[in-house]
Amino acid sequence: MKLVKSLLLGSAAGLTVVAGAQAADLPIKKAAPVEFVRVCSAYGAGFFFVPGTDTCLRVSGRARFEAGYSQGYTRTGNNGDLMGYRGLGRLNLDARTQTAYGTLRAFVRFELASRTGAYLTSGTQNRIANGFPGIGVDTFGRSQQYVNVDKAFIQFAGLTAGRAASFYDFYAHDFEIIGTSLGSDVASTNLLAYTATFGNGFSATVSVEDPIFRKTPLFGTATAGNTASSFAVFTSATANVTPVVAFANGVPVGEAFYDLRQTSRMPDFVGALRYDAAWGSAQLSAAVHELNAGNASTVLGFGGAAIAAGSVITPRVNSEYGWAVQGGLKFNLPFIAAGDALYLQGSYGEGAQLYTGYSSYIGSYTVSAGNTQGSPFATYFADAAVNPLTGRMELSTSWTVVGSYLHYWAPEWRSAVIGSYGEMSFGKTSRNLLGALNFNGLGNPVNSPGAFLYSAALRDTSQIVVGANLIWSPVKDLDIGVEGLYNRVDLKGGAVVDQNKVSGLAVAGVNAAGLPIAANGAVLPTAKSADTFNIRMRVQRDF
Repeated sequence: MKLVKSLLLGSAAGLTVVAGAQAADLPIKKAAPVEFVRVCSAYGAGFFFVPGTDTCLRVSGRARFEAGYSQGYTRTGNNGDLMGYRGLGRLNLDARTQTAYGTLRAFVRFELASRTGAYLTSGTQNRIANGFPGIGVDTFGRSQQYVNVDKAFIQFAGLTAGRAASFYDFYAHDFEIIGTSLGSDVASTNLLAYTATFGNGFSATVSVEDPIFRKTPLFGTATAGNTASSFAVFTSATANVTPVVAFANGVPVGEAFYDLRQTSRMPDFVGALRYDAAWGSAQLSAAVHELNAGNASTVLGFGGAAIAAGSVITPRVNSEYGWAVQGGLKFNLPFIAAGDALYLQGSYGEGAQLYTGYSSYIGSYTVSAGNTQGSPFATYFADAAVNPLTGRMELSTSWTVVGSYLHYWAPEWRSAVIGSYGEMSFGKTSRNLLGALNFNGLGNPVNSPGAFLYSAALRDTSQIVVGANLIWSPVKDLDIGVEGLYNRVDLKGGAVVDQNKVSGLAVAGVNAAGLPIAANGAVLPTAKSADTFNIRMRVQRDF
């Protein structure tokens, strides 16, 4: 055994020597150094250096659940859903690099959501291509998948370029669970802007912005969204056109139909002056917005025949320019409670309804809409109507004011109270001419005086939106809240046929008392106001 043990130990020692000699002939390769993620403290919490670069990156996001109850007055068509739900996910990427010219920043935000039901299923999002509806028998118009690049902008040496919040906006529904107060809030648009800072909190911005997200349809006699009692009698229900009397050498010879689909020909120009201090912020902003229409598609004589070639046909619908101004104040109120703040804002515009935000509650990017399921009449938001005799656009006017106060009852409990009011007015000449002229006979009333007198189309309205919420944050970055809102629309004069109660009956005329009647002589119900309320809740985690 001793002999065997000695042989084994000797062999092992020999192998060790040989292996060591061979290893000495091989090149020595050092292990690559491990580069750990380093914290970047230059831009606040959450930033870290991207390995191998001098760029700091912060990754954040949001998960949200929403549910809401909305009052309804009808179950016809797709109506009847009183409840609505939405699940939303958000991802933010914020990259910053220090350069000789200051901070170079790129920010990207993606949002994905799925929503169903009444209030939370949004026609507004469909119209700007952020929401895509389900098309099943029971889901069409009631289910949406929401995909959006909400932000994607670059900031460098005062320049902002990309998809960002409009520099016109100020309050932007900051204290609301789901923003619906009257006021300008285009969450994202495409823009190129330059901001100059003057020190002591003062800054000024000039911004060239995408006009598409501020376009409200012009009023055409067959614009999608018009009610049955509007002036769609003139043209095809699938066209967005309006008739204008055609003149040849100053003599009326027939009718021309103009396409009112606005094209993107001129950007919106926005300017803003801003002041930020410890007590809060103040901003004054203004915008210029082009309105345009296409050329005449058809020119007919009064008998329906084409007008002779070579005739000089006037007028032509020329472009007009809408404008809006806005002022806003934010007051920080720490002497009441830490975190308390008050917003006050007012805006006025002509031919620029989406800059005043009069349609915020009911729904934007359409010429008209009702404020609830089974609303007695539609509220109109057109930026302009074309005068059928002169061919000129008559711009609408609108204005809104909003106040919102946020109060912390305790560090984990807070509430906001919101109140807003606005008015929308249209040029009387265009409405009267569109309602009084029959363009196949030039001068005969359309259907009956009642159809015009009791139509909701281009009626002046006022609107109020008030609400309050209560939010509980048991731990940091978690919100559980509930919110209630009330909306009321009033006609500023007269009454309209209640579309929710006429059961398909058309206005055949008026009786001796001036009330609208159907063909069977029955007096049709009318309305002067429309109101609704809704309640919604939210569970939200930011990270």
